[in-house]
Amino acid sequence: MKIDARGKQCPLPVMDAKEGLKKAAPGEIVEVCVDNEIAVQNLMKMAKHKGLEAESQKKEDRVFFVRIQAAGTEGQDRKQGETEPPVQAEEQKQGTACLPDGRRKGLVVVLSSDRMGQGDDVLGKILMKGFIYALVGQEELPETLLLYNGGARLSCEGSESLEDLRQLEAMGVEILTCGTCLNHYGLTEKLGVGGITNMYEITEKMCGARTIVKP
Repeated sequence: MKIDARGKQCPLPVMDAKEGLKKAAPGEIVEVCVDNEIAVQNLMKMAKHKGLEAESQKKEDRVFFVRIQAAGTEGQDRKQGETEPPVQAEEQKQGTACLPDGRRKGLVVVLSSDRMGQGDDVLGKILMKGFIYALVGQEELPETLLLYNGGARLSCEGSESLEDLRQLEAMGVEILTCGTCLNHYGLTEKLGVGGITNMYEITEKMCGARTIVKP
């Protein structure tokens, strides 16, 4: 199977590769073509994390190939005999569980801005868009997604992440946006996904969470 991911920004090449591996026959080689070394590194890390054989090759300037061999047995991503990471083992001891629809119980993702990180605002918006897109492709989805302050813009009409958020909601993720924030930014009538919440519920969700992710 061949995938041309040239011109695509992170995390799209990795997402394309993961989708290709799901469709590939056991032992099939999935070849991904990318145009930068960062994408190569990300693809190799993904393959290593899944315990899959992979190799990379630079064909010419801005043309790289990453070849990943699909697992020999369906659903067996890690190499035979490889144990679960310590963090996962510890979570199992604490009773962490997945909900029937694939959401991870007690996992709350908090988005307090429409930008990811500090420094360049344009880059920050690109990173946040990529984060939400990548969230859709996770094997374990969050139970709840909280949006407040500048993050409230993400769930409103005109947001480039609106369709991804709608997809997350369709997959069972609870999406809640701060009503005070929507009112402050004049966006109350433009909410495009999920429901409106208040600070009491936001506090309750965060205090009751087992894990909080805030990019």
